[in-house]
Amino acid sequence: MTVEYLKKAHPPTAAMDSATAETVQRMLADIDRDGREAVEKYARELDGWQGPVVVDTAELERASNSLTPGIRADIAFAHQRVRDFAQRQRDSLHEFEAELMPGLIAGQKLIPVNTAGCYVPGGRYAHAASALMSVCTAKVAGVPHVVATSPAHQQAGIHPAILHAMRLSGADTVLALGGVQAVAALAYGLYSPQPADVIVGPGNRFVAEAKRMLFGRVGIDVIAGPTESAIIADDTADAHLVAADLAGQAEHGPDSPVWLFTTSRELGLQVLDLMPGVIASLPDMARAAASAAWRDYGEVILVSDRQEACTVSDQYAPEHLQVFARDLDWWLARLTNYGSLFLGEETTVAYGDKCAGPNHILPTRGAARYSGGLSVGKFIKTVTYQRLNRSASREVGQVAARISRLEGMEGHARTGDIRLKKYFPTETFELGTLDGNHR
Repeated sequence: MTVEYLKKAHPPTAAMDSATAETVQRMLADIDRDGREAVEKYARELDGWQGPVVVDTAELERASNSLTPGIRADIAFAHQRVRDFAQRQRDSLHEFEAELMPGLIAGQKLIPVNTAGCYVPGGRYAHAASALMSVCTAKVAGVPHVVATSPAHQQAGIHPAILHAMRLSGADTVLALGGVQAVAALAYGLYSPQPADVIVGPGNRFVAEAKRMLFGRVGIDVIAGPTESAIIADDTADAHLVAADLAGQAEHGPDSPVWLFTTSRELGLQVLDLMPGVIASLPDMARAAASAAWRDYGEVILVSDRQEACTVSDQYAPEHLQVFARDLDWWLARLTNYGSLFLGEETTVAYGDKCAGPNHILPTRGAARYSGGLSVGKFIKTVTYQRLNRSASREVGQVAARISRLEGMEGHARTGDIRLKKYFPTETFELGTLDGNHR
């Protein structure tokens, strides 16, 4: 390839963060041993929250009523889009039953998990949209009991917009908890009828590490890293829109990568010229985050043609990928590695993050090479079944016995032998030998 870096990332040297793993391991052990007592101790110490962990119906109603009609209408708009998209995902999944040969019936069933845990970050922003993305999707999938949790800060508790979104989406239990203690409470079932079967939702490095350590005991969506966003642009792109969108995603945090892959040197240089001013115009908190992210993690890569742009983008496998270029259908057909794709300048990542419909809980750190974003499928088990009549058992049993003996698994083989003998006592069959020969 002939790529040229017009700007290359120079992230700070990161030491192995063994302290995070040690902290999470200690906290999980404490909570496993002491249950609610440990959870509530950590809530007091880390978040300053003295109130009840389980948010009651009256508090949820108060939170909803505290919002202006306009805010409630906007959340309802986003909820409708998210629910509609999730329902279409659910409708695309099908159960089936087929006769693979005479007398051999096999099928597929789709069974929702019994309990889902949805973590909604609290942090520097009020992530109402994250509550919609996780809780609403789980309910559309048919999960009987959804436990939603979000950090409660000092005396303020959970932001009312988050509580309203949880309520609107149908959360069955709402917890005022964040961090490791929240993930552990979901996994151990400390405030719900039973432990979560799967835990989804983004969080900080402690939340990610807790999910990683508990994976196996519970299912998880992804081990999320910092939000990342990429733009592919050719010479038709509007540099001001490109710069605005890069800065908009960089405000997620000081370690959020933003990348531009472009076939136009002129565009790349123009974006580099615009970025400092675009970032400087942001409010203080966003400006600080975006400045560090652009300085340390921002990249502008010049490529020779659109084919090379696809190759580079697929190597990066970005969480969010925008395309500002000619022939959008070509890019849709060619690109393979991304969490979610945004085609054309009329759309932007913020639309998907907040209210367009497709889920915004997406793979990071290259996980888009093998995983998609959160969907109803994460909450549904695809299970199989089979049923044979005696005639089919006669055919399948012989082959199963011979393959079992070929593999050296005599116990398996005999489960076929005994059925053949019971159902067809007068017949002789080729059942194989442990040396792999027929007999």
